[in-house]
Amino acid sequence: MRSILITNDDGICADGLIRLAKAAQDFGEVFVIAPETQRSAASHSITLHSHIDVFPHDFPVAGVHAFSCSGTPADCVRVCLNLMPQAPDTVLSGINYGYNVATDIQYSATAGAAFEAAFQGWHAIALSENACECHEVTDAYLQDVLAELLEQKLGYGQILNVNFPGCKLEECGGILFDRTVSRRMIYRDRYNVIEKLPEGGLRLMVEGEYHEDGEDGTDFQAVMSGYISIGIAENIS
Repeated sequence: MRSILITNDDGICADGLIRLAKAAQDFGEVFVIAPETQRSAASHSITLHSHIDVFPHDFPVAGVHAFSCSGTPADCVRVCLNLMPQAPDTVLSGINYGYNVATDIQYSATAGAAFEAAFQGWHAIALSENACECHEVTDAYLQDVLAELLEQKLGYGQILNVNFPGCKLEECGGILFDRTVSRRMIYRDRYNVIEKLPEGGLRLMVEGEYHEDGEDGTDFQAVMSGYISIGIAENIS
């Protein structure tokens, strides 16, 4: 039986993680090791200078072996051999609340966990969806997407990156494969001074300006046009 590890960066109680675990049970034995709290934008960071605590965790999907982890999503992948009887055949990361496309991938801990799995030599898929409450497209296509991608061969350091649009099912154009990673960004950030601090210090707050101008053939353009985006991302630097 296929051994599947699932993690995320939204925390072990996140709805997307639970939905993914339910779907993954059709394909193998599922283990969940996920952060105990929200760890978005942690990228591929790992814990080096403090300990990591891992505890069994009640999980609302029967038959799933679940653990909470005090570390980052990448840590969750790295500690899995302490908790699983064998190395995972596949690591699924998500389903993230919010797209992971374009340059956002470099900050994404959803992608970071998948990259950690890829660097360990394990098959890895990152899955994300629009940050809205409409899951019609994800729920309709998730099983078929997993069935196809679990069998897709990848090179070292490569992950499959999947993003589901947040539109109604009848508005979805279907799946676009082989999407490249856009060089643009959904939010173009700037930092505003919100307070001047003693001794010349500044307190800053990020503010993002929203854009939808993805290039043709990219993950960004696909989701903004109501398609499911599937592509290979890699980062072996």
